[in-house]
Amino acid sequence: MSESGSGGNAAKPRKHPRGGAERSAARRDAILAAALDEFAAAGFAATRIDDVARRAGVAKGTIYLYFRDKDALFHELVRSALSPIIAVLEQPPPGEITLRGLLGVLTQTFVREIFGTRRKDVIRLVLSEGPRFPSVAEFYYREVVARAVPAVRELLRRAVGPGAGGEALVTYPQLIVAPALVAVMWEALFDRFETLEVEGLMRAHCELLLRAVEVKGSGP
Repeated sequence: MSESGSGGNAAKPRKHPRGGAERSAARRDAILAAALDEFAAAGFAATRIDDVARRAGVAKGTIYLYFRDKDALFHELVRSALSPIIAVLEQPPPGEITLRGLLGVLTQTFVREIFGTRRKDVIRLVLSEGPRFPSVAEFYYREVVARAVPAVRELLRRAVGPGAGGEALVTYPQLIVAPALVAVMWEALFDRFETLEVEGLMRAHCELLLRAVEVKGSGP
């Protein structure tokens, strides 16, 4: 008499179809995190793929499954870290935008999403390595600056409105970014001597900009 039931013929549990993709994504993220650690510690020129692989806990050949070379690895590091922030700027909310509200959102975005994360380390890398490696600066300009400046300029144009003061802000949106770059450089160079209260710096700068716009807008 043959045995029946689930004893000998139990169905094998099915593997989750996304398991492989999730593991691959996690491995890729680990490689990017290790690359950032190595670039930050050794600089772009001295960083080797072998060192990134050892820090990530993978074989050197595994990195080449994801990235063609060190340049491609650095490019993806910049793209994956900062492109999501730029994409938000490029899709502004509908309706009215006030200058005070816009400056507040930009301040909070920088403090929480950039300075409060390792994204600031990517920016610091570009600032330090860009002068020696023009290709690094060129890629960052194309991927980040050339997208962010027009997006912020359009937001400022909507916030300032026709006939109001603030033409300088629309022409030079870099004025808004200036204290953010100061904060990144200050932390790298002087934080061990004196900590800079970054959110306070950004808010003070925004208040100065708002006053300048109000004064110009109320002039003859």
